[in-house]
Amino acid sequence: MALTTDKKPKGVLRSLDYWTILIYLMLLAFGWISVCGASYDFSAHTDIFSLSTRSGMQIVWIGTSLVLALFLLLLDDRFFDLFSYVIYGLLLLLLFATIFNPHSIKGSHSWLVLGPIRLQPAEFAKFATALALAKYMSAREYSIHNWQHFMRTLAIIFAPMLFIVMQRETGSALVYLAFFLMLYREGLTGSVLFTAVAMVFYFVVGIRYSEPLLFDTPTHVGRFVVMLAIQVFSAVMIGVNCNNWRQAFSALAICTGITAISLAFSVYVIPFNIFWIQLATSIGLIGWLVWLMLSSGQSHTSNSNTTTSRNYLWIAVFAFGSMLFFHLSDYALNQVLEPHQRTRVNVLLGMEEDLKGAGYNVHQSEIAIGSGGLKGKGFLNGTQTKLKYVPEQDTDFIFCTVGEEEGFVGAASVLLLFLMLIWRLIHLAERQPSTFGRVYGYCVLSIFLFHVFVNVGMVLGLTPVIGIPLPFFSYGGSSLWGFTLLLFIFLRIDAGRNRNLPF
Repeated sequence: MALTTDKKPKGVLRSLDYWTILIYLMLLAFGWISVCGASYDFSAHTDIFSLSTRSGMQIVWIGTSLVLALFLLLLDDRFFDLFSYVIYGLLLLLLFATIFNPHSIKGSHSWLVLGPIRLQPAEFAKFATALALAKYMSAREYSIHNWQHFMRTLAIIFAPMLFIVMQRETGSALVYLAFFLMLYREGLTGSVLFTAVAMVFYFVVGIRYSEPLLFDTPTHVGRFVVMLAIQVFSAVMIGVNCNNWRQAFSALAICTGITAISLAFSVYVIPFNIFWIQLATSIGLIGWLVWLMLSSGQSHTSNSNTTTSRNYLWIAVFAFGSMLFFHLSDYALNQVLEPHQRTRVNVLLGMEEDLKGAGYNVHQSEIAIGSGGLKGKGFLNGTQTKLKYVPEQDTDFIFCTVGEEEGFVGAASVLLLFLMLIWRLIHLAERQPSTFGRVYGYCVLSIFLFHVFVNVGMVLGLTPVIGIPLPFFSYGGSSLWGFTLLLFIFLRIDAGRNRNLPF
């Protein structure tokens, strides 16, 4: 006997996550108010809704974004799965063609100029890359622990990055590193994330303290600390990854013991550069790890011993790669980076002040945010923004306008809205029944998180100034359309998670 039910399948409109859409609309509204505050010119006596003003044009971008959002919701969610590679390929071709664009804006060839309209393909390549990653990683045979699969995944991420760097738009290229957060969620070992954090530590400490000397010895503090950190990190990884804390404590005791004896001899007997002793000790540690790898691999043929052998190899590679990275950091800073990029790094690390040059933007934005106090100066009453002290105050540095006019309360409210958006995206991504939807959701989450963290951080002087927009706040159509595409494609995928397509 067949069972019947009165339950009707939910349509797309009933399946939409309206909380996320509400947050999106609130961010658009706050963003438009901020653009008005940052760009309005009292001397021009123009209406804020006039198309001759930035605030008036931002209304156009917001209106077209809402139309784009509605169009995306009308599509079948299977469309994005089916045409993922096609969309990705077309955007790659567009990025490649943009390299040869004759129009240069602030030294960058990343913009396509179509009459009065300027488009930045790098903003649209984010959602295309997210779709391609979701498509490839949702294949039935895919495994992130498979070397070939992982390398192809990296190729999908790095291909658009390469083209964007060739457009001389380094900041936009760095955004694609956010996809590694998604890879971590999908099973990428925590060792990779730890390695990334360690590399940042090596660079910051090694560069920042490259000149000061350790006590009365000819040893530079930066080199000493980094080499000691490499030895300590490697020893701890032996205990964690190989589950052999006896070997870990032995390696730690030997390395730190040699370093301590060398330091005491250099301070109290004959001053010499301890770095060379540390280098020799680290090389010996790598040789010992290779010997452990060979011994573990030859003793038995079980899977556990094979895994242990690979872990020893990984730790040896980590130690060698750490030393190589550290020694190449200085070369990259002084020989690879452009002079203005090198100055920005030095300013961020506190090695230079340069309040009239590279540090000017950050210094003025900090003044603007600090002057806002608790409740701010009020709409259109910001002195720093009205007197145009902050460059790019309606694009990359628009958050300083929020802090000055709306104060701590307004800035905290904006950050709370972004936090709510991130939380909703995590919730939606985790409830996806398919790998495609989950991977794409975490790609969207990673992009938004990276943009908010870095943009707000650079306005506050906490992160390097790399010139990326604040989602839904910074003036411009390309970024607004790009973020709308990212978000509403995911909302459409989420609405069709039960394959209930009729409205």
